[in-house]
Amino acid sequence: MSRESLDARGLLCPLPVIRTQNAVKDLAPGTVIEVLCTDPGALLDIPAWCRVHGHRVLETNRGETHISIVVEVGAQ
Repeated sequence: MSRESLDARGLLCPLPVIRTQNAVKDLAPGTVIEVLCTDPGALLDIPAWCRVHGHRVLETNRGETHISIVVEVGAQ
């Protein structure tokens, strides 16, 4: 299984979701992508986007300096 990373730190809503969407469209189903961001709204926005588009959130972590959201790409 492939693992990718997307750095969306410093971007405000809706940019973390848009950048995630743009990155995911080029990835094969089953690929795992870790999105790093600083906008706390992404903790709601990215999982909601995943539900609508058939992707799965594997993990969310809120650290001192950033948020990490790990997504498994679904069939597109």
